[in-house]
Amino acid sequence: MKRKIYNSLLDWKRSPTRKPMVMEGARQVGKTHILKEFGKLEYDNMVYINCQNNPFANSLFEQDFDMERILRNLAAYSRANIIAGKTLIFFDEVQEAPRCLEALKYFCEDAREQHVVTAGSLLGIVNHKDVSYPVGKIDTLHLYPMSFEEFLWAKNEYNLADALDSCDWQTITPLAQKLEDLLRQYYYVGGMPEVVKMYIGNQDLRDIREKQMEILNNYDRDFSKHAGNEAPRIRMVWKSLPSQLAKENKKFVYGAIKKGARAKEFEEAIQWLIDAGLVYKVSRCKNPTIPLSIYEDSDAFKLFALDVGLLGAHANMPAELMLINNNVFKEVKGAFTENFVMQQLVNRWRKDLGIYYFKKENSLVEIDFLVQVGEKVIPMEVKAEENVRSKSLKTFITNEYPEKKFRGLRCSMKGYINQGWMENIPLYAVGGFFDNI
Repeated sequence: MKRKIYNSLLDWKRSPTRKPMVMEGARQVGKTHILKEFGKLEYDNMVYINCQNNPFANSLFEQDFDMERILRNLAAYSRANIIAGKTLIFFDEVQEAPRCLEALKYFCEDAREQHVVTAGSLLGIVNHKDVSYPVGKIDTLHLYPMSFEEFLWAKNEYNLADALDSCDWQTITPLAQKLEDLLRQYYYVGGMPEVVKMYIGNQDLRDIREKQMEILNNYDRDFSKHAGNEAPRIRMVWKSLPSQLAKENKKFVYGAIKKGARAKEFEEAIQWLIDAGLVYKVSRCKNPTIPLSIYEDSDAFKLFALDVGLLGAHANMPAELMLINNNVFKEVKGAFTENFVMQQLVNRWRKDLGIYYFKKENSLVEIDFLVQVGEKVIPMEVKAEENVRSKSLKTFITNEYPEKKFRGLRCSMKGYINQGWMENIPLYAVGGFFDNI
């Protein structure tokens, strides 16, 4: 299936300053598939080493990091010639051979001409404390679950995807009903590639949910495998996520994990989930002034699931509520809607994108997302339905900070509206909107 990250891989291949590349991402987001496809289409041959339960992968770097020996052994093992620029060397499941990560430093220093990529679960990579991570010697790309645009590509809806990507409102508006239906499908299916592939193939909703639960169960098993004594607290945080997002005020509350819970008890578990790519953290910003990072209040935050489809499975949300009419946009107070928007924002791959939320002390004014794009700050409100009011957004822009001349953004189920001080865009267009800023 087509993924937007493919263009970034092409840029990496052509770069004169290319280094060995680590593709990061949560388990089962499609890292192996996209790198194999890249190697097949863009190189004469590929040397593929799966490090899982592979004695050769573990022995390759035990002796030393002599590149001449390593390349010779790789060629012998794969029975292939390794030609710089024409061969892609791909180490998969790299968390199972931690010295392979360390070896990337030497690929960079002593065999820079070779094209080397690695992929592995962040659940394993982030927890190898005894391995020297090759900081400064690698390039990184992060793969997320499929965006709504990529979901449309998978369904062969390229014209719709193009219209959303260009924010062509004249084309989009007459197709609103179809796009709403596709959005409901995405809310249920989500963006995990194997789930999307299954949905495109047979659309059996029970199979979809079973596959999603299989992924969630795999995550749960990995907690024990990689987190040790922290696993029980990780499970408690993970279990609380749907109820945290169902609240009107989605600020993370430790007391929702268990009665009397405190930050000190669970902060390591939360950070572990963030590092593993399973949740996204959005901190409060105390002052909407560039750079927003200076005014981050890391003690007040929201947590979102990596994928809206997995969130539905995690919450045991019935298919009929998500796929029939607009029920999914009304239930649980917009939990899925904000999670959807967050998922599209992180999928932009923009280094200049900073995502926060705003809540003023001793005030009811709260902005769902405060997004910094370069030198611009965009206050966003996210509404789950067509019946919308933007009282907080208007107060924030016109009363609280009129001197900053903010232009607001509201994402809802209404069509495009330009009110001068604020634009309303339909939820399904949020990705394209930020691509065009």
